[in-house]
Amino acid sequence: MAGNSTFICAPIMGQSVDQMLINMGKAKAAGADLVELRLDYIKNFNPYQDLEVMIKQCPLPTLCTYRPKWEGGEFEGDEKRRTDALRLAMELGADYIDIELQVAHEFINSICGRKPQNLKIIVSSHNYQNTPSVEGIGDLVARIQATGADIVKIATTALDITDVVHMFQITVHSQVPIIGLVMGERGLISRVLCPKFGGYLTFGTLEAGKLSAPAQPTIKELLNFYNFRQLGPDTKVFGLIGNPVGHSKGPLLYNTAFKSIGFNGVYVPFLVDDVAKFFDAYSSPDFVGFRFNPDKWWRINQSNCTIPHKEAALERCDEVDPIAKSIGAVNMIIRNPSDGKLSGYNCDYIGAISAIEHGLRGSHDIHNTVSSPLAGKLFVVIGAGGAGKSLAYGAKEKGARVVIANRTYERAKQLANVIGGEAIPLDELGDFHPENKMILANATPIGMQPKVDETPIPKKSLRFYSLVFDAVYTPKITRLLREAGESGITVVTGVEMFIRQAYVQYENFTGLPAPKELFRETLATHA
Repeated sequence: MAGNSTFICAPIMGQSVDQMLINMGKAKAAGADLVELRLDYIKNFNPYQDLEVMIKQCPLPTLCTYRPKWEGGEFEGDEKRRTDALRLAMELGADYIDIELQVAHEFINSICGRKPQNLKIIVSSHNYQNTPSVEGIGDLVARIQATGADIVKIATTALDITDVVHMFQITVHSQVPIIGLVMGERGLISRVLCPKFGGYLTFGTLEAGKLSAPAQPTIKELLNFYNFRQLGPDTKVFGLIGNPVGHSKGPLLYNTAFKSIGFNGVYVPFLVDDVAKFFDAYSSPDFVGFRFNPDKWWRINQSNCTIPHKEAALERCDEVDPIAKSIGAVNMIIRNPSDGKLSGYNCDYIGAISAIEHGLRGSHDIHNTVSSPLAGKLFVVIGAGGAGKSLAYGAKEKGARVVIANRTYERAKQLANVIGGEAIPLDELGDFHPENKMILANATPIGMQPKVDETPIPKKSLRFYSLVFDAVYTPKITRLLREAGESGITVVTGVEMFIRQAYVQYENFTGLPAPKELFRETLATHA
């Protein structure tokens, strides 16, 4: 198992010394290595009275920061008073002092010969507008080093996730201790992956939402979601590509599984705006496996404003699985470690179809038949987008007769012609019942949060179906599934599709059998 020496620092931002002391204890209990005392947040701060109490009573090493407004902090007073307080913190035994590049030369010169041996001075630069080029960051590192800093700290802002690569290229080659972080949700991976790329420390908050900079993860997320202590230079990076990606259970699911077997990998969210640009930037063999967020895929398909990620990703692949090529979309990409080539797959149909087959076998007590329980069934797919294509191809492959229902009839007709099925307009679905015991599969976002009261078909029309599947998994039980269940029909949730996809993706990512029971236990525990 990999390991690292990168620290987790908890920003402490209490408005009183008592609050600061309480939060120091919480930081230690949560697993932080040191605390950043944000002196600029304390109301009526009295350095000569308050600093000694906090530094002497802190159960962890202390980093003292007194950030001025002009560098993104809260302090608006006299500059001499501010730097005097930092010098006092140094004399009282603080382990680290953070001073801004703009005043670093003057500050460091003022303490010449009086700096305690164990004290480390962090000279920091914060850019709240953008992230410079690699050359620009490199020049900044040199300027900070020239001040006599013990540790270089650079925080920039991500306008695109590819900005983070600039920071990784600097930190991984740095010859001096360096803290290199990229702020904002698109920069989250800089905070998680810094042990892999040589970062001195990262910041983890005590609670979600209580941040000292944009998009900081919590200490709990770093330790429990991302296995931060186990990350190192050889850790392989996997992740979810999409927009949004913030609420995915993928990191918890995959990282729990990686930790359980000692697999040296980490799964992170990639908030991506441009897939082609992303793959151009993240071409390193360190980044080996990717899956795609279906929520984003659906949303873009509905708006018709740009190419969906999954379809754009297909164009980036060097090799594409034949079924994914037929569907015209991929939801998983694997980078070959030997030649760097990208291979694309589509696991949507595997997860959904196997979940539906399991539901049918359960309801008919069929367990050991060679043929699929879908063979010969009339399979109605709602939606002609990427997910609809996957379900239609998967059902057809299993021997079902496929009908496509879609708001835009022409799109339904186009898909039906390709797979050899039928097409109907969605508004006619309620009156469509040529036979009983049909299968219904919703592959649209109808019923997804926040529009949980929507359903694609009237409840009275569900009596013609023996099983209803909904690819939506937020909420787990949609109105469609609730009404199907009330009608005595077998239901299969999007969560079941998600977990079965995860089996396939995990095995492709790692080459190892998926820990199926662990996956189910993890999802059930964090439902």
